[in-house]
Amino acid sequence: MARFVRWYGSGPLHLLVLICSFALTGYALVRLFALRPLDVAIWFVGAAILHDLILLPLYSLADLSAHAVLRHRATRVPQPPWINYLRVPTFLSGVLLLVWFPLIFDLSVPYPGAARLPEGVYLGRWLVITGVLFGISALALALKMRRVRRAARADEERPARGRDASP
Repeated sequence: MARFVRWYGSGPLHLLVLICSFALTGYALVRLFALRPLDVAIWFVGAAILHDLILLPLYSLADLSAHAVLRHRATRVPQPPWINYLRVPTFLSGVLLLVWFPLIFDLSVPYPGAARLPEGVYLGRWLVITGVLFGISALALALKMRRVRRAARADEERPARGRDASP
């Protein structure tokens, strides 16, 4: 097993999940290309261009801006990597916006029989979901910071080995 992990770089479960995800992706591509090959090819090229030329520079700039604005002085207490607590809800909210933007911005033809919802509810619900995502992330960061600070305080209070306790 150790030889496999050294050769592959991870465990066999990782390799199995990776193979299954490639098989599922391949199956989906075969099915999609069988129905509308030109539309799927145009969609893939358009998605790659949109991501690489527009979205990647935008979210890289946003990430660098967040680092620059929220940078703080070094403290004695170790800090958890806070940027991930900002990246995850931003990513999830962005994916929701990307998938549902026609409904969120009222750009689509309504299908009242399919959703049974009025047209104006999607923006408010997306904002609520975004707020909840950021709230959960802030709570998780606060709990992590509390745990890190308690551990640092416990390390400071623990007497050093080999040192005399008397003044």
